[in-house]
Amino acid sequence: MTALRIENLSRRFGDLVAVDNVSLRVEQGELRAVIGPNGAGKTTFFNLVSGLVSPSAGRILFEDKDITGLAAERRVAIGLARTFQITEIFPELTVRENLRIAVEVAGGHRLLPWLSGAGAREVESRITELLATAGLAGKADGVVGELSHGDQRATEILMALALRPRLLLLDEPTAGMGDQETHDVAQLIRRLHRNQALTIVLIEHDMRVVFHLADRITVLAEGSVLAEGAPDAIAANEAVQAAYLGKAA
Repeated sequence: MTALRIENLSRRFGDLVAVDNVSLRVEQGELRAVIGPNGAGKTTFFNLVSGLVSPSAGRILFEDKDITGLAAERRVAIGLARTFQITEIFPELTVRENLRIAVEVAGGHRLLPWLSGAGAREVESRITELLATAGLAGKADGVVGELSHGDQRATEILMALALRPRLLLLDEPTAGMGDQETHDVAQLIRRLHRNQALTIVLIEHDMRVVFHLADRITVLAEGSVLAEGAPDAIAANEAVQAAYLGKAA
């Protein structure tokens, strides 16, 4: 099944064409990277897919359902979750408390003043499961704002995962990280992809991460698709080298 199909998608802001007639298909279980220089339209593209911005033209289909006019919260409800370039967490709360909020929202408990015994046990079980996924059990009661950037990002990814998405959009998940943190977050993404068969689309500037993780890569330049293919083909593409990766010395 095709998880995501984009058909001739465009977004204009006045005279600026941020996304220009973009089409692509992401198959179920695929890990797709979207790369390109600054200003290529990557984040606007994610905003369109996640419903934060409406397209000027084109269609967005999720699992063959047209979601072009669907509100962002409805897209989350049907299985599409997204993280942001700037980490979106509650820094004054613990990792466990952050995850509890996400798990309760996902379980439809957010408006309930209290949970039944069964409901509370279900929430705690899910939190424990998520903590184990990222190896954060030992930091569960640490205040998120006092943790490393890598652990904060992992917490945000787990909050998105708590929504039980079938398609996860990750906007620059390793931005601003050192080598070890980058490695740890990349390994978390790989585990989510492999162990949970999760379809993932990520925007990423670190080419080590892109070529290590991605099944296929889409390259955007000036709002349009410049190239698309397997990592080896993209690495060898002269147009991509000239526009983004840089010519080899």
